[in-house]
Amino acid sequence: MAHPALRRPSRRSAHADRIPATPRPRWSRFTTALAALAGAAIVLTGAPTAAHADPSIAEIERQIDQDWNKLEPLIERHNATRQDLALKRRQADAVAKQIGPLQRRVDEAMDKVSGLAVEAYKSENLSGVNALLGSRSPGQMMGQLELLDQFAERQQRDIRAVIDLRDELDAKKKPLDEMVTQLARTEAQLAAKRKQINAEIDRLQKLRLKVYGTGGGGALRPAPCPAAYPGGGAGVAVKFACAQIGKPYVWGAEGPNSYDCSGLMLAAWAKAGVSLPHNAAQQRSVTARVSRADLRPGDLVFYYADLHHVGMYVGGGWVVHASQAGQPVKMKRVDDGQIHSYGRPD
Repeated sequence: MAHPALRRPSRRSAHADRIPATPRPRWSRFTTALAALAGAAIVLTGAPTAAHADPSIAEIERQIDQDWNKLEPLIERHNATRQDLALKRRQADAVAKQIGPLQRRVDEAMDKVSGLAVEAYKSENLSGVNALLGSRSPGQMMGQLELLDQFAERQQRDIRAVIDLRDELDAKKKPLDEMVTQLARTEAQLAAKRKQINAEIDRLQKLRLKVYGTGGGGALRPAPCPAAYPGGGAGVAVKFACAQIGKPYVWGAEGPNSYDCSGLMLAAWAKAGVSLPHNAAQQRSVTARVSRADLRPGDLVFYYADLHHVGMYVGGGWVVHASQAGQPVKMKRVDDGQIHSYGRPD
């Protein structure tokens, strides 16, 4: 039975009383119900033939920015992990160098013990046992027993020395072996993460090319860079950062031909003799806090609650930054983004 909501209202004509009503076939009632449903769908969703408008450039740029702000934290964590991996590998190499001489001592001691075993079997011990068995007097037997005791004691000392060396070696090798295993696991995770990041960057790049073709999205240097020269180390850093404008963004890069956001800050301040980690959050942790009012060229501007982006203040309300894949190093207004804090490298 048709749902009450799908019943068509009765419309009797002026001749309804004279013309007997013909009952509708079942299929007719069914198609009527389908038509009613289709009509309801059109009311809810709009006409099915209406063309869907393509997103505007501004909408696509907003989507790219939103997606990038999800991807860049992944990149910065990757940078931090890669940096930590390099440190752990240097530590593993140092431990391996320490273990090398100990390993050689253990090998030498094992060779010595092996020699003692062969010696005992072929000469002293076997001869002593034969002599003991062939002794004709108690005095001779006591002398042979003393020789066997001395030999056994010397064997025990040598063997104990080897065991101690082996235990020392095992104690040092265990954390090294665990570290090497963890390094291999981390490298595999980094490789998988790199593949994921590259795939996402390719997707965003295709989206950007759809909008701009092979061109860019605006002027790279809309104001003097730097607006004022601060001198000293900050002057060296800010001058270097400004000189990189136009170079491509490549995640994980720290120059000289391409950069990501924290890589550009690292390279710029390295020119001034200041070492920074390759990670925006870690750069904040090693720089002195400054207020907005005290901001000067060369200072770092950190963005977003999770500190996944950083740029360099160049004066006049502008920063230089490596923004995202597909965009070269360029200037932007300092307030273009959610500012977290400001830092000054020492």
